[in-house]
Amino acid sequence: MIKSMTGYGKGVAELEAGKLTVEIRTLNSKSADISIKSSILPKDKEMQMRGKIAAALVRGTVDVFINWEPNAAGSAKKINAELALDYYRQLAELGSKIGAANLQLSNPNDLLSNILRMPDVIDAGRQDIITDANWPLVEKAFDDCLEGVVRYRSDEGAILYKDVTSRVAKILSLYDEVEKCEPERITAVREKILKAADDLQVKLEPERFEQEMIFYLEKLDINEEKVRLRQHCKYFMDTIDGEEYPGKKLGFIIQEMGREINTTGSKANFAAIQKLVVQMKDELEKIREQSMNIL
Repeated sequence: MIKSMTGYGKGVAELEAGKLTVEIRTLNSKSADISIKSSILPKDKEMQMRGKIAAALVRGTVDVFINWEPNAAGSAKKINAELALDYYRQLAELGSKIGAANLQLSNPNDLLSNILRMPDVIDAGRQDIITDANWPLVEKAFDDCLEGVVRYRSDEGAILYKDVTSRVAKILSLYDEVEKCEPERITAVREKILKAADDLQVKLEPERFEQEMIFYLEKLDINEEKVRLRQHCKYFMDTIDGEEYPGKKLGFIIQEMGREINTTGSKANFAAIQKLVVQMKDELEKIREQSMNIL
C-alpha cells in the first residue's frame, strides 16, 4: 500500500534529570530534506539519526524537534565552589596589596554577591543532557517517534489510494461516455457539411461527399487517444499497486494521461464531448494534486 509524505510522530525519554521529547513532522518534497532543530543532540548522534530517518522515511521535508524539560533537580543551577574560592583568594590577596587587608571580611554579603557574578561561577547545568549512558533511552524515543510517523504516513496513504484510484476509474467511465457520443458526433458533422453546402447553394455529388466525410472524420478520429489513455490508466493502477514508492513515476504517467485527454478535446469538435473532456481534466488535476504527496 502506498504511503503519504505527510506524517507526524512523537517519542518520549524519561531521563534522570528530566524529560526529553522527540517530535517529527513531514511534508511532501522531491528529495529527503532533513532538518534537526536542536542544539542538545551530539554531532555523532545527529549523523546516526539522520541516516536512520532517511532510511525510514525515504523522501520528504522532515523537521525534527527535540525538547528538554528538566526536573527540579536537573534545573537547579550549580555553584562552582572551587572557582568561587579561587576568586575569593585573589580578591583577598588584591585587598592586601592595596592596603585593605580586611576587604574579604568588611562586608561578607557584598563580597559573596560579587563573587557569584564572576564568570563561570554559576553553572546552568545544561551541558551533556544526552550522554552515552542515557543514549539507549533517547534512541528508543527516536525509534518510537519514527514508528509513529511511518504509521501516520500509511494511514494517510490508504486515504490517498482510495481517492486517486476512484478518480482514475471516473476518467475511464467518462471516456466511455465519449464513445457513446461518437455516432451522434458523426451525424452532426454530416449535417453541418450539408447545411454549409446548402447555404452556399453548392450541389454535392454523393460519392465525392462520402470521400470528404471520410477524410474529415479521419482528422477528428480519437480512437488512438482512447486506446493510449486506457493504457496509461492501466499503467497507473499497475504502478500504484505494484511499487513501494511510486510517487515520482505516477507524476510522469499523469502527464501522459493529460496529453491524451487534451488531444481528445482538441479533436472533439462536439459540445457534448468537450464537456466530458472538461470533467476528465478536472479529475486529472485532482489526481495530480494528490499524487504530489504520494511517497
